[in-house]
Amino acid sequence: MRVLELFSGIGGWRYALGLLGTVAAAYDISPAANAAYQLNHGSAPLAREIARVRPEVFKALGADTWLLSPPCQPFCRMGNREGLADPRCRAFLHLMDVLLEAPPERLVLENVQGFLGSPAHDLLSARLRQLGLSQLTLQLCPTSFGIPNLRPRVFILASHRPLAAQAAPGIAPVALERFLDPVEDPALYLDPAVLARHGPGLDLATPESRRSACFIGGYGQRLVGSGSFLKTPRGIRRFSPAEIARLMGLPEAFRFPPDMGLEQRYRLLGNSLSLPVARWALLRLLEKTG
Repeated sequence: MRVLELFSGIGGWRYALGLLGTVAAAYDISPAANAAYQLNHGSAPLAREIARVRPEVFKALGADTWLLSPPCQPFCRMGNREGLADPRCRAFLHLMDVLLEAPPERLVLENVQGFLGSPAHDLLSARLRQLGLSQLTLQLCPTSFGIPNLRPRVFILASHRPLAAQAAPGIAPVALERFLDPVEDPALYLDPAVLARHGPGLDLATPESRRSACFIGGYGQRLVGSGSFLKTPRGIRRFSPAEIARLMGLPEAFRFPPDMGLEQRYRLLGNSLSLPVARWALLRLLEKTG
C-alpha cells in the first residue's frame, strides 16, 4: 500500500502499517505531534490544514490508501457532541469532497464509538457507496487482543475488493504489571490533599488488574474520567507516559522530545490509537475473501 496518513499525530498508523506499505505523506497541524513524529520516524508530517489542501495535491502523491483518525471530540461522550457543526470537522468535510475527485482504492477510518450513526458517518458511507467501495464496520477494543486497557473504537474499512467480517481474536487480557515501569517516578503520586478531594471518583487499578480505563488526552490535567490510576502500597499515582505507550502497543524505542512537558505527552498519547488493534484492522483490509 502507498498511504496517506491523515491527522497523523505521533504516527500510530505508520507504526501499525509496518511493512504492509509506505507512507506517501502524513498531515497534521500540531507542532508537538509533528515533533514526536519526526523524532521517531525520521521525517516530518506536512504541517498544513487539510481543509486547505486541493484535491490535485492529494492526487499527485499517488497514494492508493487513506488511513485517518479525525478529531474525536465532536463525537465522544465527554466532548461537545456537535458533530459536523464542530469546527474540528472542517478537514473531514473537505476530505469527503476530495474523495469524489481523487478517490483512493482503500480507506480505513478510526474513531470513537459515537461516530457510528452520526451525520459524519452517514456522509462517509454515502460517499463510499457512490464510489462503489465495499464497506466493513468493526467495533474493536484492545481487551480482545490481550491488552488490559479499555479503548473501544470503531474502524470503517472500505475497498474495491469484497471485505469479509471476522471476529476479534478474543485473547484474555494479561495483568497490568507487564506494562509498568521497572522503576517508578515518585512525582507521579497524587498529593494526599488531592486524594481527599477526588479519590472517591478515581478509577483505580492495581498491578494485578487485568483492565484499565481508557486514557484520554486530558489525563495530565483531569482526574475523574480521564483514565485509571495505579494503587500501590506507597499510594495512588498516575500511569507514566511510558506505561500508557506500552498499553497502546508503541515500541519500547518510542520516545518524546526531551523538552516536551508531561501534560503534552499525555495529550498526544490520549489522541493516538491502539497499534495492535489498528494493525489487525489493516490486515482485514488486505486479506482475500472467497
